[in-house]
Order: sequence, then C-alpha cells, then structure tokens
Amino acid sequence: MTDEEILVGFALTRLDNPGLDMEEVAALFLRRAGQDLVTEFASRNLATRDELRGALFPAAVEHVLRVVLTLRGPAD
Repeated sequence: MTDEEILVGFALTRLDNPGLDMEEVAALFLRRAGQDLVTEFASRNLATRDELRGALFPAAVEHVLRVVLTLRGPAD
C-alpha cells in the first residue's frame, strides 16, 4: 500500500468517526485493513527506527500516523 493510499484510507475512516483522535482513527483503519497490512506497516516502522523488535499493532499505528503527518505537511 502506498503512502497516498494510507492517507486516503485514514481520511475516509476519520470521516466515518469524527469524534476520535488521530491515534484512535489510525487503530481503527488498521483493524479494518487486516493483519497482513498491520504486519507490513509494523515492519516498515521498525526498519525506520532501526529496531529489530517491537509490539506489532502499536508499531503499525505509529507508521500510519507518521505517514499521515508527513503527507499532511506543516501546520499553518
């Protein structure tokens, strides 16, 4: 999944759940995406942090948030 696809999926999930904070939206997006993407995103995040081990789901959530915040750009 590309970064742009992550951003679109996150945005659609946020539209469906406007009352949630960003971390909760990322977690919900990942639950809907499935275990394969959770594993992929966690491995990307751990590679970015240069770590060999980490909790799977929180690492995947961190990756989604990192992508969303990076593509979103600086705050005005």
